[in-house]
Amino acid sequence: MRLDNFWYSKNLVAILLRPLSWIFRLLAALRRMGYALRLLRRHRIRVPVIIVGNITVGGTGKTPLVIWLANYLKSVGYHPGIVSRGYGGKASRWPQQVRHDSDPKVVGDEAVIIARHTRCPMAAGPDRVAAAEALLTYAQCDIVISDDGLQHYALERDIEIAVVDGVRRMGNGYFLPAGPLRESPKRLRKVDFVVANGVKRPGEILMRMQVGKLRNINFPKETRDLHLLKGRPVHAVAAIGNPDRFYRILAQAGVRGKRHDFVDHYFFKPEDITFGDNLPVIMTEKDAVKCQPAPGNNYWYLVVKAQVEERFGYELVEKLHQLTGAKRNPHKRELATQRLRVNG
Repeated sequence: MRLDNFWYSKNLVAILLRPLSWIFRLLAALRRMGYALRLLRRHRIRVPVIIVGNITVGGTGKTPLVIWLANYLKSVGYHPGIVSRGYGGKASRWPQQVRHDSDPKVVGDEAVIIARHTRCPMAAGPDRVAAAEALLTYAQCDIVISDDGLQHYALERDIEIAVVDGVRRMGNGYFLPAGPLRESPKRLRKVDFVVANGVKRPGEILMRMQVGKLRNINFPKETRDLHLLKGRPVHAVAAIGNPDRFYRILAQAGVRGKRHDFVDHYFFKPEDITFGDNLPVIMTEKDAVKCQPAPGNNYWYLVVKAQVEERFGYELVEKLHQLTGAKRNPHKRELATQRLRVNG
């Protein structure tokens, strides 16, 4: 059973792990203090940096928000670049340039998804500073978005955006490994924006996932409506941080999926997703990029994208305007204002 199954209640396993969580909390606090006191070096790059991260482990919706954010900034005149850890990637050297056709085994699954949906310059690597510097070396970017990295304090940031799961919130309130917390919930008071996925509280920005069609993994131009599978048995495959959200989407559409859970970022082998029947196999896009080509033609992934309160884009650009000065980006501010008038 996955350890994170114990993170959302105060059960015996979580309680037994609490002494380890106290150690994790202490080490995290000491590390944070080291950066705050400048005992550990912080690096500032030559363009503004936006951090999109969370204070809990996995499954909050950072990747869809990064995609939305990059495309929004492009729409109002910015030229964003993106850096990512490249989690799960097995590159022999870092940082790595990420393109829409990069190998997820080299640069990581989430990095490939972001590159595909934004077509922005992108670099991946465990060292976000090195990735950002490499990005600015080969691309003309006037702003950098860091996918994750709220706790990567070596990279100076201008704006912090924390993403929270609007339903699961902070789980049982314990730190790793007894619970999902990387940092104290008080950390949310210090970020510039809190984006809540699904359900928001006062002061938060609401983000929802818009569900699209199913797309064939081997023949991407072939699509079908999820509701056409209503009442039919399927195999539902998930190797993501919060698989229950994916399964709920299927259940709400009336799809009876037999669950096949794998650990987050798992790299599939053909036999993992070969079930000896002709039932449709449905997965997330994050999983699908690791299954190309699929071992059959009845393999599909569900297209989803983030919908964010439009006012958030305006408020973000306004904050960037304050940081960089009116003379540098008045047209971007005006574009954001126009979008707010049209959509808000």
